[in-house]
Amino acid sequence: CFCSLGSAIRTQSAAVKGRLMCGAAPARNVRVKLFDEDSGPDPDDQLDAGYTDSNGNFQLKGSTTEATNIDVVFKIYHDCDDGIKPGSRKIKFKIPNSYVSEGATPKKTFDIGTLNLETIFANEERELIVSKKRRHLHHYRGGEKFNFFVRL
Repeated sequence: CFCSLGSAIRTQSAAVKGRLMCGAAPARNVRVKLFDEDSGPDPDDQLDAGYTDSNGNFQLKGSTTEATNIDVVFKIYHDCDDGIKPGSRKIKFKIPNSYVSEGATPKKTFDIGTLNLETIFANEERELIVSKKRRHLHHYRGGEKFNFFVRL
């Protein structure tokens, strides 16, 4: 009987917010993600993903269903102070367990504060493939419309 296993599975949620800077300037359009990091054969669950706004602010929240307590991590993918190296710098922060809520809606939000991405973080990695935010632009030439994308 799998009855007892089904009752142990529960929905858990978490949320994080903050502001990212690159030196004195807001870190705009930086890719941010919230994950439940799993070990073993169970793949990590992406809870939410987005980009920082024009002021460098972000807010992510999400939920997943697991039989065990979720281990929430916040990841930042950026190119601040990175020169022309391939890929993006990747930083990962563990969200304290006290900010994990039962249910689909987080009861409180972890405020990571303001981070300057010029900092070299311990255990920083490189991510070669990061989905970049693209802005669809239209260009008109001689009455014809041309579409193209610009990486931000």
